[in-house]
Amino acid sequence: MKKIRLSRAFLALGVALLVTLSCVSYSEASSSGSFKKDTEITISFSAPVDDSWAKNPSNYNVFQKTDPDIKVPVESATLDARRTTVDLKFQDPLNLSSEYTVEAKDVLSDGKLLGKLEFSVKKSQAQILLTILLGAMLINNFVFTKYLGLCIFFGVSQKKETSIGMGITFTVVMVLSAIFCWALYTYVLLALQLQFLKIIVFIGTVAIFVQAMDTILRKVNPYLFKKLGVYLVLIVTNCIILAVPLINVDSGYGLFESITEGLGAGVGFAIALFLMSCVREKLELCRVPAVFKGLPIAFVVAGLFALAFLGFSGLSIF
Repeated sequence: MKKIRLSRAFLALGVALLVTLSCVSYSEASSSGSFKKDTEITISFSAPVDDSWAKNPSNYNVFQKTDPDIKVPVESATLDARRTTVDLKFQDPLNLSSEYTVEAKDVLSDGKLLGKLEFSVKKSQAQILLTILLGAMLINNFVFTKYLGLCIFFGVSQKKETSIGMGITFTVVMVLSAIFCWALYTYVLLALQLQFLKIIVFIGTVAIFVQAMDTILRKVNPYLFKKLGVYLVLIVTNCIILAVPLINVDSGYGLFESITEGLGAGVGFAIALFLMSCVREKLELCRVPAVFKGLPIAFVVAGLFALAFLGFSGLSIF
């Protein structure tokens, strides 16, 4: 009897699930959309639509989700051969960091009126994270484009071994501090309305991790600890390591975005250190004019690297 009751229960559950799925509206089943370029949006239908209807730009209303009153005019609409995908082209570039809504009015499929459909268009999570990572590493490198953290940058970039060690140490501290600063701000400062204490809290959080790394390096790698010297402690007051949590807060980033921003900033700083150390080691073997020896030639090289990194400005993958 128990087996019969159990089988009946599963049968009833299956029937209820089928009924629920069959009641899903067409608009809910066809709500996908994506950015194809900064001037194009692609929307997909679950059934073929009429060619004449799909190619009429006046059948679409496009606007940012945060500002529905301002419509973005559609320049042209193109339907694919299967009649299920429409490419909407716009004259002005779209803000790819925002979420857009596309309203398709009076949709026709083989002469049948399906009503109005809405499509939510935004970047995928992977696209957002990759954009943040590349932005912090290359496009908006904190050393060569924002000129932050120069004290440690010039002090540690004389040798490759110290630059690599500092780069790894800095990245670890950067990622950990980004995680904990986000958690403290989200669950403590916002909850208690103490946002004005964020700078003090962030500096204290970074100091804890720097002290931990100081202790670990002292025991694990005394040679690197001695080489880094006072610059290891100066990580606490590094502009980059304080700027990243503030950027995360001001940008409204979530946990994964904050981690990605911290990782990108740390790796970007490590890349800058390594590139600079490679050149400065070569400069020791070159005949540098007396007035440029030491820090002056280092500033010249940093300026040339900054000019090179300007080539990444405006880079857009998605």
